[in-house]
Amino acid sequence: MSDITRLLHNNSDWSQRLKDEQPDYFLTLAKQQSPEYLWIGCSDSRVPANEIVDLLPGELFVHRNVANLVYSSDLNCLSVIEYAVAVLKIKHIIVCGHYGCGGVRAALECSSHGLIDNWLTKIRDTYSAHREMIDALTSEEDRVDRVCELSVIEQVKSVTYTTIVQEAWARGQELSIHGWVYSLKNGLIKDLKVSVNGINQVAAPYQVITQSVAHSRKDA
Repeated sequence: MSDITRLLHNNSDWSQRLKDEQPDYFLTLAKQQSPEYLWIGCSDSRVPANEIVDLLPGELFVHRNVANLVYSSDLNCLSVIEYAVAVLKIKHIIVCGHYGCGGVRAALECSSHGLIDNWLTKIRDTYSAHREMIDALTSEEDRVDRVCELSVIEQVKSVTYTTIVQEAWARGQELSIHGWVYSLKNGLIKDLKVSVNGINQVAAPYQVITQSVAHSRKDA
C-alpha cells in the first residue's frame, strides 16, 4: 500500500468509526457553521486547534501559517479575519503560538533558510526590540520560548490595528482579541493576559477608525 493510499484508507476508517460512534455526526456538521471563535495559529501539525480546546470543527474558524504571524499586507489572513468578523460574527479572535516553535527558532538563527526568512522578519523585529532581556536568559530553549510569547503579544496588537476589527468595534460589535501559547510538553495553554476588548485599549497612533468615521462610511 502506497503512502497516499494509506491516507485514503485511514480516512475511510476514521469516517466509519465516527459514524458508528455518532450516527448523526457528519449530517449535523454539514448543516451549519456558526463558530464564536477565530483561531490564528501555527501551521505545525502538532497543534491541532479544535482538539486542544475540545471543540467540534464547526465551532472554531481556523487560520494557520508559519509561526502564527499577522501582517497588514497579508490578504489571506485579512480575508479570513474579515469573513470571521463581518460574516460569521465571531466574538473572539485567539492568536495562539506554541513553545518550541520552529519558525521562531529559525528566526533567531544567524543563517539562511530561504524564502521563509522574509516571512519571519516580524519575529526578528520582536527579538530586536527585547534583545537585552532575551539574551540574558540562560538557555536557548528559554530564549525561543520567551520570543514565542512576545511574538504572540505583537500579533495580538497587529490584529487590533486592522480596520476590520476597529470598524467592528465602532459598530458596537462584541469582539475580543486574545493571546495564548500552547505547550507541546503537557498539552496546556497559557493565557498571556493581553486580551483587548475595544478601541480604547489600542495605542492612540493606531486608532484609525473612530465611531464617527465608521458611521460616515456606512452612510456613504
